[in-house]
Amino acid sequence: MESGLNFIDLILKASFLVQLVMLTLVGLSIASWAIIFQRKSVIGNALGNAKKFEQRFWSGMELSKLYNEVTARDGQQEGLESLFVAGFKEFARHQKNSINAAGLIIEGTNRSMRVALSREIEKLESSLSFLATVGSISPYIGLFGTVWGIMNAFIALGQVKQATLQMVAPGIAEALIATAMGLFAAIPAVMAYNRYAKNVEKLENLYVNFMEEFANILHRQAAAQAEAKQNVPA
Repeated sequence: MESGLNFIDLILKASFLVQLVMLTLVGLSIASWAIIFQRKSVIGNALGNAKKFEQRFWSGMELSKLYNEVTARDGQQEGLESLFVAGFKEFARHQKNSINAAGLIIEGTNRSMRVALSREIEKLESSLSFLATVGSISPYIGLFGTVWGIMNAFIALGQVKQATLQMVAPGIAEALIATAMGLFAAIPAVMAYNRYAKNVEKLENLYVNFMEEFANILHRQAAAQAEAKQNVPA
């Protein structure tokens, strides 16, 4: 059996409000897909760069040499590199100012790295709230269009003496399309948000673990240098 209902015709013949709902959902869907691909690239690169930097960091290279190598490159440092640069820069500044208390040095270093961590997580979470919003409101926007379309269909049905399924079917069909479009916009947004939020949490744990390990290394260096200065004969 061939259906007498055409998908495009239903959209074109829908009421203005239902068409506006559909257009809104299409716009939300396009915007969410753009963010999905953009966040995939950003978070994927962050994971890859973190693994590469960890390999270099634990390769035994001197910290000062690694710092010079990272800061000599063009462009702003990101991810673990940003945490490393912030921590080592603060550590070197304290050493330059002849501060010998290891506790004070590490306290300042940790503050600098926490600020860098906050900025990096903020970058990673950028636009994820939009995906969560699209996933939450799209079904309700589509449902609003469905309710409005069905209401109009029944109002038109009440104005005729003899009602048939053929008369009411187009109005109900155009209304249900709005719900389908709402789900089409919401489902990918929710799936992407859950996946990316999990990856951001994974990256945050990786960054925090690196901060703790790096702070321990700097603390040992600061304590050793302070002890060495105390043992120097006057």
